[in-house]
Amino acid sequence: METKNLWKSYTASELKKLEALCERYKEYLSTSKTERLCVKNAIREAETAGFRDLEALIKAGKKLVPGDRFYAQYMGKTLLLGVIGKEPLANGTNILGAHIDSPRLDVKQNPLYETNELAYLDTHYYGGIKKYQWVAIPLAIYGVIAKKDGSVLDVAIGDEEGDPVFCVSDLLPHLARNQMSKTADVVVEGEALDLLIGSRPAAEKKAKGKDAKADEEKAKAAKEAVKANILTLLKEKSSMEEEDFLSAELEIVPAGKARDLGFDRSMILAYGHDDRVCAYTSLAAILDCKAPARTALCILSDKEEVGSIGATGMESRFFENTIAEVMELAGCYSELNLRRALARSCVLSSDVSAGFDPLYPFAFEAKNSAYLGHGVCFNKFTGARGKGGSNDANAEYIGKLRGVMEAGKVGFQTAELGKVDEGGGGTIALILANYGMNVIDSGVAVLGMHAPWEAVSKADVHEAYKAYVAFLEKMAM
Repeated sequence: METKNLWKSYTASELKKLEALCERYKEYLSTSKTERLCVKNAIREAETAGFRDLEALIKAGKKLVPGDRFYAQYMGKTLLLGVIGKEPLANGTNILGAHIDSPRLDVKQNPLYETNELAYLDTHYYGGIKKYQWVAIPLAIYGVIAKKDGSVLDVAIGDEEGDPVFCVSDLLPHLARNQMSKTADVVVEGEALDLLIGSRPAAEKKAKGKDAKADEEKAKAAKEAVKANILTLLKEKSSMEEEDFLSAELEIVPAGKARDLGFDRSMILAYGHDDRVCAYTSLAAILDCKAPARTALCILSDKEEVGSIGATGMESRFFENTIAEVMELAGCYSELNLRRALARSCVLSSDVSAGFDPLYPFAFEAKNSAYLGHGVCFNKFTGARGKGGSNDANAEYIGKLRGVMEAGKVGFQTAELGKVDEGGGGTIALILANYGMNVIDSGVAVLGMHAPWEAVSKADVHEAYKAYVAFLEKMAM
């Protein structure tokens, strides 16, 4: 069975809608380079579309009725949005589940140091990366600094016009004979991914008095004058002290905005397509969802790249607890109704798939690969080798989905994540499947997944949005 390149079938009207969606997506990507920013920007869009904070509804004692729109966030890093449907919640819900964290470099808690008159921040990489891809490219710093007095400073340096950028340096090829003989996984090692942030020493201060203590302080300042200058700049610009790194979450990401890729502008090159391309199209779908039969939900979760662990990952009780609160406001909560609602729900685990790359055909099985421009991709299972760590969707569920996609005139394809013994990957699908839900992975094909810059087809972004709208409005079990 062959799928077709969808660019050949679009009308002028469809192309206009496609371009409008992709422009909004590029803007979201460029301004949402961390999970905190993804949540913040999604809430802003949701409130504009009439969604109300669930916490405020609870405090006000409001009841939820069909058509009501709500959102709930946790720790600023995970978000659930919903539209109450006409059917009882105990009949189940239709869920789009995406993740908003992406591979990056995280700043350590005691990071700032100087060596040989250069200042650095020590980092720890997050998620599965090819470490050598992160050297010799412009990088930006985003995140928050929580101070002892309870105030929180936002950090965003490297993307605005006039901002400085940062980098991880690499060894020049003239002196890299030994480096180049290493295998790719150690040609750049994790502890070498330190961020170069400065080289200018602080102005030398004249010591007051001629005692030994003054001389000692002068010698110490001269020894780490570049670090001292960085600390002075940080204090001047943000009232930050060195000890404030202890309670900071600072993420190092590629500097630069999402851009059209190709002479024909048919693709988007950007940081964070995995998995913000599915997160944004899921968000757009639920914002456009008006009066569904079954309650429609969209989850934007954190920590998927490191196993969905922690309070803001899908392994936490945030999702389950929030559904319990929603059922209470809808006047139908009981432990049995909660379990029924969870077990009877249907899910698209909205996550990306590996796009077939003709430069690396040896990693793919051509008949069962996702192709750019051929529509949203369904992966019956992910996992590794013998389907380890995967959710394996039921045939009956896939059959119903085919009907939903046909009714929504959605271009779609099916795929596996590369050849059987090449490797593999996982998503939040198996976590939601633990409730007994029908779950399948569904998303956009990506070239260069987990690289600092990834590529997707605009056609696939458009079809993913259409697929998610059709699922929320038409899926019934």
